[in-house]
Amino acid sequence: MRTQVGIVGAGPAGLLLSHLLHLAGISSIVIDTRSREAIETTIRAGVLEQGTVDLMVETGLGNRLKREGFNHQGFELRFGGKGHRINVQALTGGRIITVYAQHEVLKDLIHARLAAGADIRFGVSQTSVHGITDEHPLIHFIDECGQPQQIRCDYIAGCDGFFGVCRQAIPEPIREEYFRVYPFGWFGILCNAPASSNELIYARHELGFALISTRSAQVQRMYFQCDPDQRPDAWSDDRIWAELQTRTAGDGFMLKEGPIFQKNVVAMRSFVCETMRHGRLFLAGDAAHIVPPTGAKGLNLAVNDIFILARALASSYATDSTELLDLYPATALRRIWRAQHFSWWMTTLLHRFEDATPFDRKRQLAELELVTHSISAATTLAENYAGTPLG
Repeated sequence: MRTQVGIVGAGPAGLLLSHLLHLAGISSIVIDTRSREAIETTIRAGVLEQGTVDLMVETGLGNRLKREGFNHQGFELRFGGKGHRINVQALTGGRIITVYAQHEVLKDLIHARLAAGADIRFGVSQTSVHGITDEHPLIHFIDECGQPQQIRCDYIAGCDGFFGVCRQAIPEPIREEYFRVYPFGWFGILCNAPASSNELIYARHELGFALISTRSAQVQRMYFQCDPDQRPDAWSDDRIWAELQTRTAGDGFMLKEGPIFQKNVVAMRSFVCETMRHGRLFLAGDAAHIVPPTGAKGLNLAVNDIFILARALASSYATDSTELLDLYPATALRRIWRAQHFSWWMTTLLHRFEDATPFDRKRQLAELELVTHSISAATTLAENYAGTPLG
């Protein structure tokens, strides 16, 4: 097979890149080890910044998003038994966030790509990339029928996540990587229940952090801080609800409970691979960076990577100049490190650390008081949370 851009990974980054390249008249082939069903049914978080929503709408992906997404003008910080609303819309001059689950974004992308006749290969195996410093690199894989296949392309986009093959194809001595592993995880549940709040709730409690989110009018997503080695099946539904009720209690607030149909534990880590380009291989999304979910930046960072990379590829084909491609890592990393800092800050602001001293806990509460009572501090929080324009 021959195409202009070979894309490894049919997640948000890979599919959005294929979509934007198509709009620019550039061909691509997308492959993924997962089935289409697995991609469209794995429920993950989906807090979309204003810039992400605007891009989806402008490129024809926003019909269902506008109809089914939940527009939030702010969110609530809860600590000391009281809730404090951060009015994001007022503090940012009109920007809001939209809650729209990642698997719904993926459904929209897959539908748009297949409707346009895109070549997407689901359920492949034994993926590998070769000749990434050559003029025409190759992608090898076994298709879902068990047949070996090869894609010859001009560029490869590694959008295959943290455990994918593309980052590993960059020689280790030149991969510049940064890690931070947090000493806790998030115990997540999905439940059938009405929404407990019109907006997201971030709670800081002496027992640990909790987050109250939503997926639809009938399905809610909730998390609480836990040991990263915790087994989900060790917790009964009654114990889970008691923990969540305790961590969010105050001002007469009570969570609306319902049957829990999914439990999982999410690891918390920060990661950046600054070597986002090697030869004709470009990394984007989780292949290049991971942030703790406290700041709601993961999907939005991937979108920003793709916005920059698609523009650079389009410029390269239109002008025969690689200037923007050469600038891709540095351009993307500015926002990546800003998001890393914000996500780290939100995590340290709201979580319980086992080694925290009484001084540390008092300082944490003082910082929460600052961001909920100082207009300038609240504005900084709101601007980072809502996100700046893409690029």
